[in-house]
Amino acid sequence: MAAAGRAVAACGARAALGARRGRAALGRAGALRAASGAGTGTGTGTAEVLQERLRLHQAAAGPPPPGSRSDEERRHRQEEEEEEERRRRQRLAGARRLALRLGGLLGAGTGVAIVYVFGSNAVDEHGAKVPDEFDGDPVGIQQLRRTYKYFKDYRQMIIEPTSPKLLPDPLREPYYQPPYTLVIELTDVLLHPEWSLVTGWRFKKRPGIESLLQQLAPLYEIVVFTSETGMTAFPLIDSIDPHGFVSYRLFRDATRYMDGRHVKDISCLNRDPAKVVVVDCRKEAFCLQPYNGLALRRWDGSSDDRALYDLAAFLKTIALSGVEDVRTVLENYALEDDPLAAFKRRRSQLEEEEQQRLAELAQGKKPPGLFLGALAGRLWPRSKQQ
Repeated sequence: MAAAGRAVAACGARAALGARRGRAALGRAGALRAASGAGTGTGTGTAEVLQERLRLHQAAAGPPPPGSRSDEERRHRQEEEEEEERRRRQRLAGARRLALRLGGLLGAGTGVAIVYVFGSNAVDEHGAKVPDEFDGDPVGIQQLRRTYKYFKDYRQMIIEPTSPKLLPDPLREPYYQPPYTLVIELTDVLLHPEWSLVTGWRFKKRPGIESLLQQLAPLYEIVVFTSETGMTAFPLIDSIDPHGFVSYRLFRDATRYMDGRHVKDISCLNRDPAKVVVVDCRKEAFCLQPYNGLALRRWDGSSDDRALYDLAAFLKTIALSGVEDVRTVLENYALEDDPLAAFKRRRSQLEEEEQQRLAELAQGKKPPGLFLGALAGRLWPRSKQQ
């Protein structure tokens, strides 16, 4: 009886606990229904909160398991993208192959046209073919050899001077031939190019051009030798030399092309190198004969420049001193940054010494027996003239 009582009591306790849990669940459901019916604004906010929690829960849960519908859709899209990429690459490769074929056909056609045009015999004024050394070869070989010779000669024309004798033979009596030859650059020595949007390219004359040409014309055979083309330089020389002091004009085709630079080869001038002075603003221009050149500073267009006046005095001193080999004089100025400034400095020192000598003579003092030698010996070392 006691055991039966205890069993009945336990059943009653469990029933009471179940009743309490039921009432709690009903209370929560009622509260939820009350909250959903409390108003539109509050209901909407609660629904959004619930949806956000559901989204966060799904995100935290990770991707759907394999075999789900979303995974299959993703794989399907990936396969479509790969197929589209493969087709794009095929189209690109086809276009590349087509471009290469067209380029090859165009190159072959151009080559055939070049061989046909430049490999044919030259013709005279009547249209008849001029025979040459390739006539005995087969037709195709003739064309190829003539084409090769044409481009070889054209290359030589660019690299080598147009002639081994750029100037005619010196004049003979009764005509007057100046004892020295002056080879002078045009650009940045005599003229300075300037460009603007309003005027385009213009060339400014360096102060002292007229004085230089007029003073040196009796002593020097003046040759304007420039790396500019003849079409550009010819009218410029006409503008700076209205009186015809310039004896000859040489242009780019007379230079020797070396290492990307146009070099003036004095050995092709048909003049004695011992009597030739080259004036340029670039030492590379006379690198084949460095002791024949005088490198001036590049003129920047300043109107206060006096370099050409100093150059005229320097060259007149050489000519009037009767120097046998100008290279022995120019060698003394080869390492100077500004050779004309060095010449002026030496000349000023010479004038001071000359005034001192005259003062000593006026006082009755006997001058030293070896007073610095002659004028040329005091402007450049005597040992280098011998």
